[in-house]
Amino acid sequence: MPFVKRPFHVEKPTKAFLFIMKQFNFTQGEAQRLIAKGRILIDGESIYYTGQIIEGDIEIVYFEPKSRGVKPIFVDKNFLVFDKPSGVLVHPNTMATEYSMLDEVRTHSGQNANGTHRIDMETSGLFLASRHKNAERFLKGSFEKRTIKKSYLAWVVGELTEPFIVEESISVRKDYTSCKHKVEISKGGKSAKTEFIPLEYDAELDTTLVECKPHTGRLHQIRIHMFHVKHPILGDPIYGTSFEASDNYLDMNITEEERLIETGATRLMLHANTLLFTYGAKYFIKSRVDFREAKVEICPKDRRLFYK
Repeated sequence: MPFVKRPFHVEKPTKAFLFIMKQFNFTQGEAQRLIAKGRILIDGESIYYTGQIIEGDIEIVYFEPKSRGVKPIFVDKNFLVFDKPSGVLVHPNTMATEYSMLDEVRTHSGQNANGTHRIDMETSGLFLASRHKNAERFLKGSFEKRTIKKSYLAWVVGELTEPFIVEESISVRKDYTSCKHKVEISKGGKSAKTEFIPLEYDAELDTTLVECKPHTGRLHQIRIHMFHVKHPILGDPIYGTSFEASDNYLDMNITEEERLIETGATRLMLHANTLLFTYGAKYFIKSRVDFREAKVEICPKDRRLFYK
């Protein structure tokens, strides 16, 4: 587990932040942030004052990365790019999260490395991480300014033949009692624009491979826009399936077979495929995954519930 609690013995009276800096090779700011989160415990109780004098036996809770062997596909002195597998979080949700891409990022590049953007857990593909704090600030700022361009691939329900653009505002839902959608199309929401380009159609599975280019960065933007035009992404457990199936998925109370039949695939069939950005030089990075091969994850159309 990445977050561990380990005992330490402080030989002589020392300010808490100085001990952390020396023990973990942290900067002063990093040490102070760890203490402010209550990660130093004395007699089982957290301390929060960074200048507190500590001595004797203490416990420290900290992130200790555990790699599962996912290697970056591109390495620069400032950043890393990974092909994230579907089903992996980009960052721990809680201290109990067993594994996330942060394990790989920090295994490769140390404590100061960090992820710079979000990708849904079930979405696979390109994940950009910084290798130091200056790079983190620059890349997060670039995402906020929309100067980093992303494209995705998705296998969607039905046949699409012509490129199209969806410009429908999106708002975050607050009431999930009748619908498990996290966002919805709403005139009072934030503006959102996505460009869709059909690439190929599989008649046997009745699914189209679509290139998706978001021009804005709203939560679940591609997913809700495809749902809105009645071509939901296959395997989406929230948009395009029943309330009961969504509820069971969120409660982790759905079998693999039920998931396959209810949503049309074993996973969300969405893949982050390209990144285009400037960081000194201009970079265009493409996923090494052939997402066409992901069709094996799709349920035959005559077994999918929304075809009945």
